[in-house]
Amino acid sequence: MSVLIIWIMGAGLLLINIMLRTRILRLEASLKELRGSQEYLTYLHQQSQATQNNKVATIKALRKKYPELSLTEANKLWQQIQ
Repeated sequence: MSVLIIWIMGAGLLLINIMLRTRILRLEASLKELRGSQEYLTYLHQQSQATQNNKVATIKALRKKYPELSLTEANKLWQQIQ
């Protein structure tokens, strides 16, 4: 009986986790749409000038300000300004 309760609670927690993850992903996507890539590029260009084109420092600063960006997205933006 106790094993059944543990399984039911585990399944419930798994469903809650899945729902919260999908909600977070949707919120991040809508945040990216609201900001637009132009804002990212402007900030990236400013940071690039401030760090004398140091790629690692510039991408770190971009991801610190905009945590919704993945590393690959930040790298693609860096390649656009180069």
